Amino acid sequence: MHIIDHERQGREEWRPGVVTRMQVSAVTGSVQLCVFQQWCDPGKGAPTHLHAVEEILTVLDGQAEFWLEDERTNLTKGQSILVPAGRKHGFRNTGTGTLHVQATLAAPIFEASF
Repeated sequence: MHIIDHERQGREEWRPGVVTRMQVSAVTGSVQLCVFQQWCDPGKGAPTHLHAVEEILTVLDGQAEFWLEDERTNLTKGQSILVPAGRKHGFRNTGTGTLHVQATLAAPIFEASF
């Protein structure tokens, strides 16, 4: 049994106002999944990008605008969006507090095209 202690995993700033903690990936022994969490300042998030695999984005706290190609929607705590492989998407924090999201990708290595 492989236990991963997320509280011992470091966080790093991926871009200004966005801090990320990789939780599960090839580094932790995964062969099919990548899971990470992000904390985004108001107005910050992920620019438009795509992945070769499916992704599920879940809002753990806060609120955000998500876009998938030309569609836009707002999500709040406890809601998820399924992003099909190869589809352009992104999000930004629309609240006044920190946005906390979790991303799960169907690959053990995080790869994105911008």
